[in-house]
Formats: sequence, structure tokens, C-alpha cells
Amino acid sequence: MAAKIISGKEISALVRADLKKEVDQLKAQGTTPGLAVILVGEDPASQTYVKNKEKACLELGIHSEVYRVPKDTTQEQVLKMVSDLNGRPEIHGILVQLPLPDHIEENAVIHEIKLEKDVDGFTPVNVGNLLIGGECFVPCTPNGIMELLDRTGVQLKGKTAVVVGRSNIVGKPVAILLLQRHATVTICHSRTADLPGVCRTADVLIVAVGKPEMVKGDWVKEGAVVIDVGVNRVGDKLVGDVEFETAKERASAITPVPGGVGPMTITMLMKNTIAAARRAARAKCGCGCCN
Repeated sequence: MAAKIISGKEISALVRADLKKEVDQLKAQGTTPGLAVILVGEDPASQTYVKNKEKACLELGIHSEVYRVPKDTTQEQVLKMVSDLNGRPEIHGILVQLPLPDHIEENAVIHEIKLEKDVDGFTPVNVGNLLIGGECFVPCTPNGIMELLDRTGVQLKGKTAVVVGRSNIVGKPVAILLLQRHATVTICHSRTADLPGVCRTADVLIVAVGKPEMVKGDWVKEGAVVIDVGVNRVGDKLVGDVEFETAKERASAITPVPGGVGPMTITMLMKNTIAAARRAARAKCGCGCCN
């Protein structure tokens, strides 16, 4: 039996309907959530992501500012832009689109973002709070993955989860989230011995390596849930990190590419921005009416 297709587009639409209500409520209380995005250079994928973020803000009624600057913009200039945005109370979330040009140190820029405006969830304090289970902005793609699993009815307690990929943006944080939900988690990478064999142990298999169809269908355990984070252009089409056509014959549920994890990432960014606005309103008000 072919797998159930987990539609990120459909689930994202459901989440956004709830978020629109939250935005309307905040506006009625005098606060319009605001998101600022800094885009350095003209990377085509980054351009597309930023346009989709602008579209999502418009759809939900979130104030959006995008700063598109040339590739040769200096690190000092980018840091100054972030610093200026840190000081603007109407901007609740700041996002610097990655990757940055080679002459700009990503960590230096990320560290400049105020904790309360770090809606990407990348600053060290946010990452530390995620690790210990404290209050934080959960990184958007891992948060979107968890939402997909929840809304698909996947029970994680006691299950074996395998994460292929160990990036700070997806692999490591999603492994922490799975642990917090009582899954037993293995993180794999290019040096993992018998990677196919490890993947075949997974009740839940999450793949985020950026290599087209690296995980073959016969690496998937019968009945496993497969979340494919990869988006790779091969010729004139987009494919994931999982060999979809063969994997769907073994999995019980699987995300497509495109239309799986991607829409959820942007939706979770909107969710974090709204949460940042709500916290700011609560801090300013102090009476509890903005909870």
C-alpha cells in the first residue's frame, strides 16, 4: 500500500488560519506584529524564500520590511542594520537570510540579533534554552516538522527516530525536539557506518542532507514515517533527499518535495514573529490583558 502523503500546504493553511486570528486579536489590542528581513546578495533560492515570507506576512496582516543589499555589503554595514532594527519597537522579529557571502561571518551577525527578536531561533541563548527545555523561539524548520508529525497523528513516545543530517539549523534541533517527546533518537551523517542499516531501524526517518535522493527507498523500514527536508534542483524539477517514488511504497506516510516541509518553515516563522509581538505587548502593558 502506498504511503499517505503529508501535505505541508494543507497543514500550513490550517495553521495560518489560526495565526490570522491571533494577528487580528493583537491588532485590536494596539499591536501589529512586525518582521524585518535582511537579504545580502542575489542568491536565487534566497530571493524565492524572501518573496514567500513577504507573501505570508501580507496574507496574515504582519508588517513586513525587506532590506535587499548588494553582495559586497560589508559585515560592519550588516551589523549596523541589525543594531538599528534591534532598537525599533515596531519590529518584533529580525531575520538575516542565510547563507551570507563568504566575507561576512554568520555567527557574528546572528549574535547581534536581540534575543527577544531572534525569530529564527539561532542565537546561542535560544539554542541553549531549546536544549534544556526552556522558553525559546524554536527554529522554524524543526518546529514545522514537529507540527507535521503532530497533525498527522504520529505518536513519538517510545519510537525510534533517525535524523540524517547534523546541521545547526535542522538536524541538531529536531533531534532535541524528538528527545523531548520521548523518542529514542539517532543522528547520522556522512561518516556513519552502515547508514542504510541505521535508517532501516527508524519508525520516524527525518532526512536533511541537501543531496538529491541520497536515501534510497529500500533504506526505509516498512511502515515508517518519512520527513524529507531536502529541496534540490535536478534538471528542470525539484527533488528531495529521499528517493520518493520507491520510498512511498514502503513508508506509511511521507512528505513530498515540493509541498512538504517548505511551507511549514515559513508558517513557523510567522508563528514566532506573532509570539514575539505578543511578548512585547505583554511587557509593555504589564496588566495581563495581552496574554
